[in-house]
Amino acid sequence: MAKARVGMSAAEITLFWEREFPQVYQDGRVIEVVAAGDGRATLRMEPAPRLLRPGGTISGPAMFTLADLAMYAAVLSAIGPVALAVTTNLNINFLRRPAPSPMLAHARIIKLGSRLAVGDVEMLSEGESEMAAHATSTYSIPPH
Repeated sequence: MAKARVGMSAAEITLFWEREFPQVYQDGRVIEVVAAGDGRATLRMEPAPRLLRPGGTISGPAMFTLADLAMYAAVLSAIGPVALAVTTNLNINFLRRPAPSPMLAHARIIKLGSRLAVGDVEMLSEGESEMAAHATSTYSIPPH
């Protein structure tokens, strides 16, 4: 007997957020779930003017948001549609100034337990090979 699929795809996560977490898109669709599956997710963030800081670079709060959403997508890609999975910790290190261009976030779960998911997120400007920021995160998973 084949094992039932639990996690969500990029398209399923997008629809889930539209329904359960619409504030992700309240100021327009600047963040897109590009790929998701098996505890991994890639998100892409457009450099909308409201996300830039003086000096023409992506702001820290925008990168923090991207990291958190990328980790949430990675968790959903592993456990399925659990709306009340929440961030319990997110630590970010800003490594270099990102260009004012689209930013990619590659998230992966390092350890998935019954109550916690621990993962990391690499963020880089599109077309670049060096990380602009690195985050580690823990998500709490409610009984489901």
